[in-house]
Amino acid sequence: MTKLKKVMLVILVIGYVLAGANHFRAPESYIRIIPPYIPLPKLMNLLAGVFEILFGLLLIFKQTRVLAAWGIILMLIAFLPVHIDMVIRAPFQLGDLHVTPLIAWVRLVVLQPLLILWAWWYTRKEKI
Repeated sequence: MTKLKKVMLVILVIGYVLAGANHFRAPESYIRIIPPYIPLPKLMNLLAGVFEILFGLLLIFKQTRVLAAWGIILMLIAFLPVHIDMVIRAPFQLGDLHVTPLIAWVRLVVLQPLLILWAWWYTRKEKI
């Protein structure tokens, strides 16, 4: 694994573990953006936090890294309805953040695909 890929892996692990923990630290922010047609928003928030932490930790180990990366990809795809709903509802206030239509669109069409590609990078076999 290249040095860049290792550094990016550490950032990814830390990012998902912290993001997952944030679901427990500030659940109201996440619950507010869950579309009304998704049942049990409190449970969905908790599950998202658990899986973000779990997949983040599983990225650490070579034996579970590919599984974790695919889990992150599927999770990010599952989160797409939330981001689409944010585009539809923008502008709105989310804690201290004012979510403008531009921010919502950037999250949907730039950030989510980049996060998916970043995780996908760790599903690829290393070339020797």
